[in-house]
Amino acid sequence: MAERESHLSKPVDVVLVGGGIMSATLGSIIRLLEPTWTVRIYERLDAVAQESSNAWNNAGTGHAALCELNYTPQKPDGSIDISKAVAINEQFQVSREFWQHLVTADLLPEPEGFISSTPHMTFVRGADNVDYLRRRHAALVAHPLFSDLEFSTDPAVIGEWAPLLLAERSGDEPIAATRATTGTDVDFGSLTRKLTDYLVSSGAELHLQHEVRSLKQRRDGTWRLKVADKSWNASEPSHVVDARFVFIGAGGGALALLQKARIPEIKGYGGFPISGQFLKTSNPEIVAQHQAKVYGKADVGSPPMSVPHLDTRVVDGETSLLFGPYAGFTTKFLKQGSLLDLFRSIRPSNIVTMLTVAKDNWGLTRYLMSEVTKSSWTKFRTLREFMPTADPKDWELITAGQRVQVMKSHPVKGGVLEFGTELVTSADGTIAGLLGASPGASTAVPAMVDLLERCFPERFTGWRRELATMMPSLSSGEWDTDAEFAQLQADDAEVHSA
Repeated sequence: MAERESHLSKPVDVVLVGGGIMSATLGSIIRLLEPTWTVRIYERLDAVAQESSNAWNNAGTGHAALCELNYTPQKPDGSIDISKAVAINEQFQVSREFWQHLVTADLLPEPEGFISSTPHMTFVRGADNVDYLRRRHAALVAHPLFSDLEFSTDPAVIGEWAPLLLAERSGDEPIAATRATTGTDVDFGSLTRKLTDYLVSSGAELHLQHEVRSLKQRRDGTWRLKVADKSWNASEPSHVVDARFVFIGAGGGALALLQKARIPEIKGYGGFPISGQFLKTSNPEIVAQHQAKVYGKADVGSPPMSVPHLDTRVVDGETSLLFGPYAGFTTKFLKQGSLLDLFRSIRPSNIVTMLTVAKDNWGLTRYLMSEVTKSSWTKFRTLREFMPTADPKDWELITAGQRVQVMKSHPVKGGVLEFGTELVTSADGTIAGLLGASPGASTAVPAMVDLLERCFPERFTGWRRELATMMPSLSSGEWDTDAEFAQLQADDAEVHSA
């Protein structure tokens, strides 16, 4: 009966699979550009933002490359490459502009509910690291986006910026730090819920506890999705829905669904799952002494996700401190997934990719195994290196979200492991999905604008003017002048004072 009704009913214009920040962002942009389009969201859990977008499943860093050293690698000649840092910072500014537009238009509540001002710092120890940080600062501060970045090797100054880093620190080891007071902490869970509320209030349909089980493209180009109702009182265990466009923003579940869609573009892709943990404290006396996100430097040979950081987190209006991450390995692709996820993802088209990545990344495998076998005290000692006064009784170990790093085919190497995000779109633009992890949520808006340009090229020309109204930097390209940056800062200050 349901299938017959689907044949007779008009296809949904846009189906969003997954109730995370990516789907909520794309849906919001589309709603503003095409208010008459029908939008439907399917989320397999009983609420949105329960996986990677959940505030306790990520560090909440508004990734702007202000403190993350892996975005500023050192070249063989000793110079610092800031190109990736600039690109990520520009992308985050686009995200902030879009949020600002929604707040100004009364489509989102006040920004204090999901974003807070939190300085971003980098803290390093040892002469070589101090020298690197000094050169990194010199390279970045010459660009208008980083002109306010401060640098110091003075323990008194660093202690003033972040007292917990210096309290009872012994020895005469050289130290250095940079600080950007323009940094932010973002509650992506809260932001996702607010964006979803806007979508629903404007006519979109939200179906919780509904899981997309299969996708098949029909002759007319639309997609037929088989959807299972997982609620205990479901009147119809499954039904089908037809869609003109499908976006799969299901985090670790995206790879499997794109594979089920059988689009050629997903061939050669695999996923490498990595779990994480953080130490957390809500002790008000400790929390009051630290107002920053402080990133350190990963050990030699360690992957980017191992970078230690001590973060101020504001979730649902309450402030805590997180330290980590401590990585681990599981075969699940989602925190609430199956141990068979990794094995089910293996296909003839990606087996070479996955085997090559496994062969070439034994260092990562050893690192993950060492993390898994670390004792609680060993993990705590890592915090002590950052915060000498840390007391175990004040901290608890929490399980964070699940990351699935992208593995993709390579014409020479056979396969490579990527540590960013990857947008996969079909040739006809009727289906797309996002794979990967950090900086993910922080760059959701430009990623979704890129998706619109790739999937709706004929319509995108007509959308440019409206998109530029929402996000002015899209029309100017890059932040090349102090005037452009000053305008962004002024606009942002206006939003936060509203």
